[in-house]
Amino acid sequence: MTHYDLIIRGGRVLDPETQLDAVADVAIKDGAIAAVGDVAGAADKIIDASGLAVTPGFIDLHSHGQSLPADRMQAFDGVTTTLELEVGVLPVARWYDEQAAIGRVLNYGAASGWAFARIATMTTQQTASNIGGMGEAMRDKRWVEEVATAAESAEIVERVRQGLDQGGLGIAFPNAYAPGTGVKELSELCSLAAQYGAPTYTHIAYMSNVDPRSSVDAYTRLIGLAGSTGAHMHICHFNSTSLQDVERCAELVQTAQAQGLKVTTEAYPYGTGSTVVGADFFADPAFCQRMGTGYDAIEMVAERHRLGSRDELLARQQEDPGALVLIHFLDVAVNQRHRDLLDVSVMFPGGAIASDAMPWILSNGTGYTGDAWPLPDDAVSHPRSSATFTKFLREWVIERKAVPLMEGLAKCTLIPARILEPSTPAMRRKGRLQAGCDADIAVLDLATLRNRADFLNMNRASEGVRHLLVNGDAVISDGALIRDVRPGRPVRRPVLS
Repeated sequence: MTHYDLIIRGGRVLDPETQLDAVADVAIKDGAIAAVGDVAGAADKIIDASGLAVTPGFIDLHSHGQSLPADRMQAFDGVTTTLELEVGVLPVARWYDEQAAIGRVLNYGAASGWAFARIATMTTQQTASNIGGMGEAMRDKRWVEEVATAAESAEIVERVRQGLDQGGLGIAFPNAYAPGTGVKELSELCSLAAQYGAPTYTHIAYMSNVDPRSSVDAYTRLIGLAGSTGAHMHICHFNSTSLQDVERCAELVQTAQAQGLKVTTEAYPYGTGSTVVGADFFADPAFCQRMGTGYDAIEMVAERHRLGSRDELLARQQEDPGALVLIHFLDVAVNQRHRDLLDVSVMFPGGAIASDAMPWILSNGTGYTGDAWPLPDDAVSHPRSSATFTKFLREWVIERKAVPLMEGLAKCTLIPARILEPSTPAMRRKGRLQAGCDADIAVLDLATLRNRADFLNMNRASEGVRHLLVNGDAVISDGALIRDVRPGRPVRRPVLS
């Protein structure tokens, strides 16, 4: 009789790929799923999942936290794999070494960071390889505003190539933070991505409801790059970059997909975004007209203070360009039209759910990467850093029934895995509940699953994740965090020797 490390007995097993929806057992051995069905045999541990849903762990394509507290908060959101793909990192090999040395709760990975290649090539700045470091680098705006010379462009492409050769999961392409970039450079990078068969993860160049340089303009350019270079162009946060033109943007993307172009999307279930105050698009004199908001839509995260004017914005950009802000672009709490617009991106057919989770900071503005649990009372970020997946499942799937359960789970598991797996074979073992797949598993109480974080209480962990396994090791057991485990493993493209 086979002996397993763990058997999850009698749960409602849901596998989006095979469409299995049945009461069954899941057996785990050596970090992988060994059997699904009526499992005979003994195990070192048994989890009674009667009345609970057993699903693949959620895969977050877009998470800037990449730290112990960020992992823990996302674990309670059902996440087992958290990836930094929009901003990326550089050098890639060093970042993976650093994560291995620290030890991670969740599986982790990153794309090759084009913005950092630009910073290193076009300025003398030394910056941290994270979203805050990118913001700090805006003190020297040459990399933001100028077209690179031919020699600089060649160096930028080479730095990005090195990141791909070191296992980067594609090319991180936050184009809106360097809107002065020439199309020749962009096309070279997209051709590089196509050569490697790896996606680009793109924050479109423009966020605006009006021409010129509208979101529609940016999506038309992105689709053009997909067609002219053959690159897989993945659209980050479809909701916050499309703004109030999301219906037209969705039409453009669906038309491109129908023509066979490699264009994919992700969205998070909030009408409020987050970034660094130094972002160049804030400084546009026509910001209010272009975004359809006032400057009071920009809120300093650490202080919970909304800006009052353009002058205050410019002063903040000079003071601390890497400071985190919220940007309230849709008023979904009271405006039904805005709720409908959010639905377009969240429910986009075949689109993934991804959090765009932000780092955790304290009220004094310093980043928090410590071991306290629960997080310190003054730790703030964005509710999406705590509750993206539980909010989506609770509101869109369970309460509104706007998305069927299996489709909703696919948006959190199988769809993100498939975006990555053509170039990252490790992802073929994730996002599924089948023998041979990684034992990244969430055991959910669908009756109590809910998001608790909001804009006044960002650091409240979600409820309803009863058990969470990462590579077969329990991170959450009976609804409680296991503090001393670090079972996360790197997700990486094959490294060239």
